[in-house]
Amino acid sequence: MTMPDEVLDCRGQRCPLPVIAVARRLPELPVGTVVRVLADDPAAAVDLPAWCRMRGQEFVARVTGPDGPAYDVRRVH
Repeated sequence: MTMPDEVLDCRGQRCPLPVIAVARRLPELPVGTVVRVLADDPAAAVDLPAWCRMRGQEFVARVTGPDGPAYDVRRVH
């Protein structure tokens, strides 16, 4: 399992807010950074991987931990 460099807590937010949070934060981070997005909206399971494909970023994995569902995204460029 990839260890995240940063965590964005988007629990309680409905899509597209978790996607917007990633889109705003990722450009501020170095290439190669992995961001874990905590998001309990079921739409995040579809929206975050789709956003990564559209923006050329890497969707690393969906993980479930003590904080609930989470999604790891790596900044590629």
